[in-house]
Amino acid sequence: MKTIHTVALMSAVVALSACSSMEQKSAMPTFSQDSLPTAVQVPAGNKVSMETVGKGTIWYECKAKKDAAGQFEWVFGGPDAGLASRSGKSVGKYYGPPATWESNDGSKLTATQVAVAPAGAGNIPYQLVKANPAMGSGAMTGVTYIQRVATKGGVAPSSVCNAGKVGAKETVNYQADYIFWKAS
Repeated sequence: MKTIHTVALMSAVVALSACSSMEQKSAMPTFSQDSLPTAVQVPAGNKVSMETVGKGTIWYECKAKKDAAGQFEWVFGGPDAGLASRSGKSVGKYYGPPATWESNDGSKLTATQVAVAPAGAGNIPYQLVKANPAMGSGAMTGVTYIQRVATKGGVAPSSVCNAGKVGAKETVNYQADYIFWKAS
């Protein structure tokens, strides 16, 4: 009788192991940067710690072009976006200036731009930034790099920017994935 119970118990353990193994194989694949331009790829020695989707607006201000008398342009002012997990749960926000990523747990950080690369007509470029040390303790602690990928919209307004509009501000809608990396 004891042998039957032992065999049944061992069979149950093997079955559970197989289920666990299948769950791991069917888990969502981690972000791959293989298709991104080299300039915005995160250096080796880092791993993805969090994937988010940012949705919101970017504001621009009409200003005189530097070193170009009589010419004007829309200049990037800053973002105002919510950050959500891949499943849609709110996990933080992205705002500026200065560009700041803040987790719902209160930890936040700023970063320094390393590189940008074109992301297609009508879309803000892909971007790689090197994170400054986080303020507070939480999800942003230990983040080394942030990538902006899968961008939609966000380019400067198409409306006229001239001497009569200097100082005017306009917002545009955008969406982008923000991939957070930490040292391996």
